[in-house]
Amino acid sequence: MGNWGWYLMVGLITGIWSAMFGVGGGLIMVPILTLAFGLGQKSAQGISLLVILPTALAGYIRYKMNSEISINLPLAGWLAIGGVIGAVIGSHIVFNLPEAILKRMFAALMIGAGISMMVKSFNKPPKTSLPEERVSVAPSEPR
Repeated sequence: MGNWGWYLMVGLITGIWSAMFGVGGGLIMVPILTLAFGLGQKSAQGISLLVILPTALAGYIRYKMNSEISINLPLAGWLAIGGVIGAVIGSHIVFNLPEAILKRMFAALMIGAGISMMVKSFNKPPKTSLPEERVSVAPSEPR
């Protein structure tokens, strides 16, 4: 299998895991790109960021098709605005960090996220969604 085949396989695995666990794919793709393909940390992160958009959009469309899942669009919009601003700030910070420091920070993030999720998995089940704003109507008198 040529390199394109391996890249396609990494994309496939990343897409499956992203949709299953609601992650952008960077936690999966960046380590594979750096360890298996020898890319630098910054290059791997840049590629991962580019791949997030179509991957996340495809996953969102499938989630939206499920009527049992409520997606709060105003909440998503506010999170997206903050995310865009944070991405601009974060990318400026990354440009000034040595690769070795960035790799350690990424590893610490992965370890911290993993420990946090493991601990929380033993607690009560999380809410499936945030409450939506609803209009309350007083019951009418029987006729």
